[in-house]
Amino acid sequence: MTDTTTRKSGSPANGSVIDIEDLHKIYDAGETAVHALRGVNLTIREGEYIAIMGASGSGKSTMLNILGALDVPSRGVYRLAGNVTSRLSRDELAQLRNTYIGFIFQNFNLLMRSTALENVELPMVYAGVPKPLRHEAALGSLAKVNLADRTHHLPSQLSGGQQQRVAIARALVNNPRVLLADEPTGNLDSHTSGEIMKILANLHERDGRTIIMVSHDPGVASFAERVIVLKDGEIVADQPTPRRGGPPVPDVRALTLAEVV
Repeated sequence: MTDTTTRKSGSPANGSVIDIEDLHKIYDAGETAVHALRGVNLTIREGEYIAIMGASGSGKSTMLNILGALDVPSRGVYRLAGNVTSRLSRDELAQLRNTYIGFIFQNFNLLMRSTALENVELPMVYAGVPKPLRHEAALGSLAKVNLADRTHHLPSQLSGGQQQRVAIARALVNNPRVLLADEPTGNLDSHTSGEIMKILANLHERDGRTIIMVSHDPGVASFAERVIVLKDGEIVADQPTPRRGGPPVPDVRALTLAEVV
């Protein structure tokens, strides 16, 4: 099997699910080129819980898009479960995303006229899963986030925390190797944020799920095992979080380069 075919199972020999080598992303902005990422090298192993932090303009959103196989690098290599994303067609990238990545968004991204159950079934519709199997899997996924009693509620009938739990159930339903969470508590109050972070922590500890979370919040990032800080398109810190014996998680909203190197 070549790198241009989406693999159904297995990991590289080093146990990693993500390998990035000398990755650059350059956007053409008329007469100037914007270097969003500059020579990034990164390995994420199966079962790690990672927080990626960075101030606005750090390259965090670009990194998120590439990690989620929504974009490809200008130079360098991104391997997701051994697949070199820049060598894949658009359809192969879509298949890779649906197979390996579950997305959790800050704004939930639920279909407002669909029930919780229908929202969770949606990735399986794209994957061509038969309706009876979709229904059973969606019910099980909602039960994992304690929403078995809200299956037929519309998003407008759910609280913000419940909507995010539906989004987590949707991300889990295809049993992805990696959960990619973009500011998962950004629109929630502190109490509800804590509940969501406990759900993610349980998924990691109970299921060994690989989680990559993007956040500005040091308190949220501290739930992870490892924090990566981006500045001007480069990784300027890569360290364990305090619960793994590392230093305090930096507040990237007031970060200077000297404070993280």
